[in-house]
Amino acid sequence: MATKPRKDLSKDAGCVATPLTNIANNGFFTVDRNWTVKYWNKAAEKLLNVQAADIIGKNLWEEIGEAVPAEFRGMCHNAFIKDVPTYFEEYWENAGEWFDIITYHCDQTLSISFRVKDHSADSKHSQQQLEARNELYRFVTEITNDCLWDWNLETHEILWIDGGHKRVFGYLIVNAVIPQVFWENHLYPGDKERVLDKLHKIFAEGNISFWEDEYKFQRADGSYAYVHDRAHIIYDVDKVAVRMIGATQDITARKSVEIKLLESERALVQEKLSRQKAVTNAVLTAQEHERAEIGKDLHDNLNQILGAAKLYIELAKTDEENREMCLDKSCGFIMNVIEEIRRISKSLATPGMGMSLFESIRMLVDDLRTVHQLKIEFEETGVREEDMDDRMQLAIFRIVQEQLNNILKHAKATRAKIGLTRKRKSIVLSISDNGEGCNISEEEQGVGNINIRSRVELYHGNVDIVSKPGEGYHLKVELRFPTAR
Repeated sequence: MATKPRKDLSKDAGCVATPLTNIANNGFFTVDRNWTVKYWNKAAEKLLNVQAADIIGKNLWEEIGEAVPAEFRGMCHNAFIKDVPTYFEEYWENAGEWFDIITYHCDQTLSISFRVKDHSADSKHSQQQLEARNELYRFVTEITNDCLWDWNLETHEILWIDGGHKRVFGYLIVNAVIPQVFWENHLYPGDKERVLDKLHKIFAEGNISFWEDEYKFQRADGSYAYVHDRAHIIYDVDKVAVRMIGATQDITARKSVEIKLLESERALVQEKLSRQKAVTNAVLTAQEHERAEIGKDLHDNLNQILGAAKLYIELAKTDEENREMCLDKSCGFIMNVIEEIRRISKSLATPGMGMSLFESIRMLVDDLRTVHQLKIEFEETGVREEDMDDRMQLAIFRIVQEQLNNILKHAKATRAKIGLTRKRKSIVLSISDNGEGCNISEEEQGVGNINIRSRVELYHGNVDIVSKPGEGYHLKVELRFPTAR
């Protein structure tokens, strides 16, 4: 990784390196898939009595096949099939010794690390020290549930300590060395370049003593876990990073919650956008409908009346005998036009334009009574207009207009009632009729209801509808005062 000279964090690093502990009696060699020896260290020369110069570039089994047990050969063949480091013990009859052996397959290369098991007193003392250290590691992992590791940046080897990676990720590795490239190859492809680039930059600085990152790491079963990795970086006198000691924590549960929350937020935003789009479409549709109605009134009614008035005026110019009658007729038609324009203007007028909210609702009710058989009652209880700003009064008036329009068009009702009451922090508007009622699930998608709901949402209010086919319709709207939000 970072040696003198520095080496890249790449697949080429790590597969032909000496063991992390760099112990003198630790034999180490590597072979390719054709069992051609690529590397052979001094300890391997001593243990197997074969010089590196005599075996590198040659077939392993042709050169030392008789010196190793058949079980060892079988384990090596199986190791090429697996993609995880393997530890086993083997008795070599020719050497008269038991060996600790670690194999790992990476980048089409098999690496074998082996050493004689030492049963001497010193070895027992060392074993006791190792067990004491492992006991300490166990206490640490029990407290933090982290996977501890020790990374030799010069030999490109990582020691996975005390089975944390076995417990968390399912790899059958306990206090064993893995090549750096094994870790790299199990980074999630979408994270790999980012993680390695960050490490490169840290090592290039030569003075950053702490590294941490989050990424996805592949488990033994092929799935990926979200992890939080952090480590202390050790430098030599030349400020070259030579070692990292760290811990990897599985944060999949936390990340899953974060992802679900993010997805929920996105869904809410999307729902809000979709709803806003529906509201906008509804408003535009309502506007177009209103314009179409006004255009129809102007074309079918006012235009004809004005045409008749113009005709009588033209007759008055030539018919002296009937001139007074023609002018009276034309004046009557013009008065009809004035009244019709007044009616249209009132339907478009808003509270605050010379009249209060209550006056506007009463005028609307009076106008509807003159042209429809519907009996409409309006009453207000405990409501003061001065408590509502102009926008709230307009919202209430438009809701009343919208709902009365719905009643006249669809309800076939004979009676309707409008009520306004005051709660401590809100205004409650209720509009009911004795008409045919409806299926609420279908009615809620109507343009009129969407318009009403969009106005209510501006005041953080709510809409409640009670209706069944044949049982009338009751709309209850509550709008909160702006200061009460």
